[in-house]
Amino acid sequence: MKTGDKISTLNANWSFSGDVPKNFDNHVSKSVPLYVEGHDLICRLSDFFISDKSKCYEIGSSTGELTKKIALHNNHKEIKVTGIEPIHEMVEVASQKCKENSNISFLTEDILNVELEKSDLIVSYYTIQFIKPRVRQLVFNKIYESLNWGGAFILFEKVRACDARFQDIMTALYTDYKLEQGYNEKEILSKTRSLKGVLEPFSTQGNLDLLKRAGFVDITSVMKYVSFEGFLAIK
Repeated sequence: MKTGDKISTLNANWSFSGDVPKNFDNHVSKSVPLYVEGHDLICRLSDFFISDKSKCYEIGSSTGELTKKIALHNNHKEIKVTGIEPIHEMVEVASQKCKENSNISFLTEDILNVELEKSDLIVSYYTIQFIKPRVRQLVFNKIYESLNWGGAFILFEKVRACDARFQDIMTALYTDYKLEQGYNEKEILSKTRSLKGVLEPFSTQGNLDLLKRAGFVDITSVMKYVSFEGFLAIK
């Protein structure tokens, strides 16, 4: 099945490996509303949490685009930024992209298998929605434990609506958005079919519940466009 941007996949079998990394940046920037603006917002938010000697993680760093932006935004500070990404083809692209940045490193690993150091900022940009719900709380718990007091977790996720009527509206608006980006009906349907059982978004309240169970108390929404939302949680 063709999903656009030279990406092919199978029913209920979307994958970020293979040839996807070569076309990922273009594809995701067209598929997710305010994708680049979200990057800019995260960099600006980092001003409030990153200082000299800070450690920052990006979970699901894909091609390293946001990882690099965070590092460059804070290049006047002595910091370390680590991208954690399980797909080795993604890490290869990211490593090449960031080869001139000595304060950036990447781990080709599942977040559940990584021992996180104490950090001041952790970012997950449309990543946790692809982690199986049965282990999702473990990821949130690990993030909370890693953060220093006063540190922040920035979470961007696709979210489900609170009831069926609102979900119908959100789905229709998102379909219109993708058509306006140049994708045709067959490509949109193929992408939807490929994501069955792979993309499992929670509602806004579901994400808030995960954050609160992990220990976060101070939480706010920092961006929302229909079914795409960004949260800021401070330890």
